[in-house]
Amino acid sequence: MDVIKQFADYVDKSSRIVAITGAGISLSGGGVTYGQLHVTRRGAGGDDSAFLRSFLDSMFHYDPSYAHYALKELEDEGKMLGIITTNVDCMHTIAGSKNVAEIQGSLQVNCCEECGRHYDTYEIWNRKELPKCPVCGGTITPWPIYSHIDVWDKDVRKARDWISQADLILVIGTHGYYGGVYWDYRNRKAPIIQINPGRTSFDYLATLNIREGSDEAFRQLKEVRKRNGGEQKD
Repeated sequence: MDVIKQFADYVDKSSRIVAITGAGISLSGGGVTYGQLHVTRRGAGGDDSAFLRSFLDSMFHYDPSYAHYALKELEDEGKMLGIITTNVDCMHTIAGSKNVAEIQGSLQVNCCEECGRHYDTYEIWNRKELPKCPVCGGTITPWPIYSHIDVWDKDVRKARDWISQADLILVIGTHGYYGGVYWDYRNRKAPIIQINPGRTSFDYLATLNIREGSDEAFRQLKEVRKRNGGEQKD
């Protein structure tokens, strides 16, 4: 059976899908990965402001990918339990998804370096200047920088809860599963579908490997589900 038809069959039979996403889901929209930007940071002599500015220039000049919106549509159908991501670009939120666990934090988790007040919205970064705290004037810094790329415990707890309930796990554009952070909590009975054109550490764990980019895989999924009558119509 064609892998996309199998993919559609799994999706149509599931009601508690959990997606795990990495940099690959954002690249088709023109985004720059967080890992790539570490090169920029080193080139700036470790200057966090120059590093952050480079990331933001990328973030606000590209849109969510087709796959981001496809996951949002599955959430609207009531099939998506949640999205677990290591991405910090907020693209799942911008696409409209509500249940997103950003396990490394993101540009939605921001703290004043002086007074510790939180400003947890990505909108504060869509400005010409880096934001300052309106209360004390201190520098506002996002979690991935002020935590030195630690995990965001609040969202790790959500990730563990969701993946323990999953009846289908989609692994999209990522290479690692973060072991005890959340992966070891997964429902072992849930099938795993990996969408990635390259080989990864998920290859031998997956029930089904789809060797496509995420946008192309979800475009094909949409067409198959429309033909089968398994998708809500536009």
